[in-house]
Amino acid sequence: MRKPGRHFLQIPGPTNVPDRILRAMDLPTMDHRSPAFGELGRRVLDGMQSVFRTREPVYIYPASGTGAWEAALVNTLSPGDRVLMFETGQFATLWKSMAARLGLDAVFIQGDWRAGADPQAIESQLREDRNHDIKAVCVVHNETSTGCVTQIPEIRKALDAAGHPALLMVDTISSLASIDYRHDEWGVDVTVGGSQKGLMLPPGLSFNAVSAKAREAAKTAQLPRSFWSWEEMDGPNATGYFPYTPATNLLYGLAEAVDMLHEEGLDAVFARHARHGEATRKAVAAWGLEVLCQEPRHYSGSLTAVMMPQGHSADAFRKVVADTFDMSLGNGLGKVSDKVFRIGHLGDFNDLMLAGTLSGIEMGLQLAGVPHQQGGVQAALNHLAETPQNSVGDVTPQNKRRTG
Repeated sequence: MRKPGRHFLQIPGPTNVPDRILRAMDLPTMDHRSPAFGELGRRVLDGMQSVFRTREPVYIYPASGTGAWEAALVNTLSPGDRVLMFETGQFATLWKSMAARLGLDAVFIQGDWRAGADPQAIESQLREDRNHDIKAVCVVHNETSTGCVTQIPEIRKALDAAGHPALLMVDTISSLASIDYRHDEWGVDVTVGGSQKGLMLPPGLSFNAVSAKAREAAKTAQLPRSFWSWEEMDGPNATGYFPYTPATNLLYGLAEAVDMLHEEGLDAVFARHARHGEATRKAVAAWGLEVLCQEPRHYSGSLTAVMMPQGHSADAFRKVVADTFDMSLGNGLGKVSDKVFRIGHLGDFNDLMLAGTLSGIEMGLQLAGVPHQQGGVQAALNHLAETPQNSVGDVTPQNKRRTG
């Protein structure tokens, strides 16, 4: 049976793709060896440097974020190398599993999935590693399964305090272009990103932003790589091309997405996400429910994971919402499967979209018989009214060149 109106896609990615990006992607596919493609290639490669806030190279793959995880590891490490990782949730766990399958010695610091990575625990492990066997520290910036944000400057400080030379690798798949992130300033060596969340694109592109230290490590790394090789990318990328057929129409969309982010202004984008995250948490508190993230400093602007009352199924509740209101909410993953639902409030998202999302949840709680209090939507609306969003575009030379 047909359901009128638009589907509410409120999972924490893939996110809603704006019409403007869809129209950009709708252009005919061009010759990927033509001069025009070289201009497009340089435009998106330069543009992504601005999004990662780096002057270092950014590599773009026609792949999911999982591919960029693998690229980060295989370009810098050798079989048997030890990597230190922190269990912030399901995606940190999956990255650890990948490292083990690639033949790396993955040391996994256990966590309770209710906060970001603990810099003191990481520093302690690094201080004990007097022979510097640990070659990389890998953390997830915004854990998509939990809604907890790791404070990357504190992780960098932990490495420095321990005097440890390990590479710092960070997954920003659900934080890039949504939560403040600074590859260069924070001393990150490899940043992993994906297209389908804050960048407002469909799945299919992923990224590595790479420091000079990481590129130096790549010269002696022995893990096998071909498709993921940074070295293979370097020559063609210099003039805007790729060593294999690129995802041309996704790159059209990426160019448009970067323009949209700069027109709003990255700082304004981050403030908008933080504001919507706070409004969502006020709604959850008013319902009498609990946010999975226990550490306020680690609250996410990208998503909120909400714990169900004891004895109630998150998946059954999500089904009621989907069937009744044509709205998708994120399911619980791994250890919190069927125990939480996740509200995505990232990407091309505004106050009225959040109000509609929270209204569907509040009505769904009642229909599903989930114990709660009324008034969550009103609490969120009050916060939005009390904290109006002001947006200003970026006024950078790069943005002037693209839009002027």
